[in-house]
Order: sequence, then C-alpha cells, then structure tokens
Amino acid sequence: MRKHISGRKLQRDTNERKALFKSLMSSLVLHESITTTEAKAKAVKGAIEKIVTKAKKQAKQAKQAERILRAHFSDSVLKKLINDIAPRFANRPGGYTRIIKLGNRLQDNAKMVKLEWVEKKEQRAKNLTLKKDVEEKTELPEGVQEGEIIREEKKVTKKAQAKTKSATNKKKAEK
Repeated sequence: MRKHISGRKLQRDTNERKALFKSLMSSLVLHESITTTEAKAKAVKGAIEKIVTKAKKQAKQAKQAERILRAHFSDSVLKKLINDIAPRFANRPGGYTRIIKLGNRLQDNAKMVKLEWVEKKEQRAKNLTLKKDVEEKTELPEGVQEGEIIREEKKVTKKAQAKTKSATNKKKAEK
C-alpha cells in the first residue's frame, strides 16, 4: 500500500525508469520539444525544471554547474543546457516547459502530448531585437514633448486618408 510516496512508477523498475527519464530530458534539451504520453511528460516536467533551475543559478560558475549536472546528461546536452537554455530563462522564476495535448494514439488510445520549452530560441532573438528597436525609438528631440508628436502623427494620417479617399473617388467618377 503506497502512502504519500511521490513520483510515478510507469510500470517500470527503478533502473528502467531512471533511464527513461534521462532519455526524455536529454531529448527535450537537444530537440527543444518531444512528443510522448501525458503520464511520462508530467513525470519528467518537474525533474527538467529543477535541473534548469540548477543550471540557471550556477550559470555564472560554469565548472561547478557542469560537475553537478554531469550525472544527468552527456557532454553535448550539458553544453546546450548551460550555454543556451539556462540563459534563455534567466529572468523567468519557473515554469520553463508547457504541455500541449495532441489527442489519443491510434494503437493503444494513449493520451499523447507535446512537451516543449515556453520560450523558443527564435522568439528569444525576436524579443531582444524588438526591445532594442523600442529603446532606440524612445529618444525625443529637444524641446518636443511626447504628446505633441502623437497629435501631429494623427493629423498627418487623417490628411493622408482624406487624400487617398478623394483620389479613389475621382477614379471611380472617371470610370
């Protein structure tokens, strides 16, 4: 009788379960997303988030982070985790992964899900470039207030809209 024992067995013995979790976590780090059953994804989600938090806290001390995480991952996975994934979530306090339901598998009707990172590599790059663009555009010329520029832009756009409407009306009248 199990009483308050955490973790999922997934009908496997200890060594099989550890190998499965290690494999799923390595695949998630390398491929950015994995498709698996709902039970396996929920079982791995907590473990991978704890590992990302460890890597994130010790990203400044790379050698110490490598020593701690070497038990879980191979060299290529470890490098990607420390150099790519941990910095991606530097400002996020938790919740690094998401589970998206895909439906049931045809063979055995198992619930399938996609486990992926919340922030993807491309999104992170876009967000950084957008922030830089916004920071560059916030500078105003001397003696000009922000409200004046906004009012002038609205007037210009209204005038431009009126001109385009009148031009289209003249074309319609000519036809």
